[in-house]
Amino acid sequence: MTARTEPAELRIIVVDDHTVMRAGVVALLASEPAIDIVGEGGDGRAAVELVELLKPDVALIDLRMPVLDGASATAEIVRRHPGTRVLILTTYDTDAEIERAVEAGAIGYLLKDTTRDQLVDAIRSASRGETVLAPRVAERLVARMRRPAPVALTTREVDVLSAVADGLSNVEIGRRLVIAEATVKTHLLRVFAKLDVRDRTHAVVVALERGLLDKPSQPPSGTSSLACRSGLKAGEK
Repeated sequence: MTARTEPAELRIIVVDDHTVMRAGVVALLASEPAIDIVGEGGDGRAAVELVELLKPDVALIDLRMPVLDGASATAEIVRRHPGTRVLILTTYDTDAEIERAVEAGAIGYLLKDTTRDQLVDAIRSASRGETVLAPRVAERLVARMRRPAPVALTTREVDVLSAVADGLSNVEIGRRLVIAEATVKTHLLRVFAKLDVRDRTHAVVVALERGLLDKPSQPPSGTSSLACRSGLKAGEK
């Protein structure tokens, strides 16, 4: 299998609404023989139009720009011209900004404190279809992926757990909600699994801590009183 070779010169465009910053990036890359800057622009709409006209290998785009922001421009470019790789170059490294750019289809995300050599390497990698992330951006993405997924309880599960917090037994919960006692137990088992708990009392405590359950009008003073109030009986789930 023949390895894909890079073109002799990579054709790129640089789009940034800050004229001085854009000029600095252009000057930084001007001495690189393998890179040909074929166009410049000052907003996201200009980025889309330049890609349409010039078909560059890589579009180096800022995020926050007038007329059309970088993420929206990226989405249009990726949809209409998949042969052009979009590489974000920005000062912003918040989760929301990173997520928007990645979801829009950007191949890479760099911060403006990157060095010349890092930028050149990133452009080359992007042209080959390789994902390029600034170290801080990569760390944020990894940390985000490691966060536990948010838990969602169904309306009926919340009703059952609220009744537990009110001190009702399974039989009493069934009467209040007009469902069978077996159905109450089924809902509670599902709640236990979602919250990773083993009993009614812990389920109520965790649900309250996570904001999944409204606090009772007269909150218990401690876990032991909560156990009593939630009707916990030996062997009851």
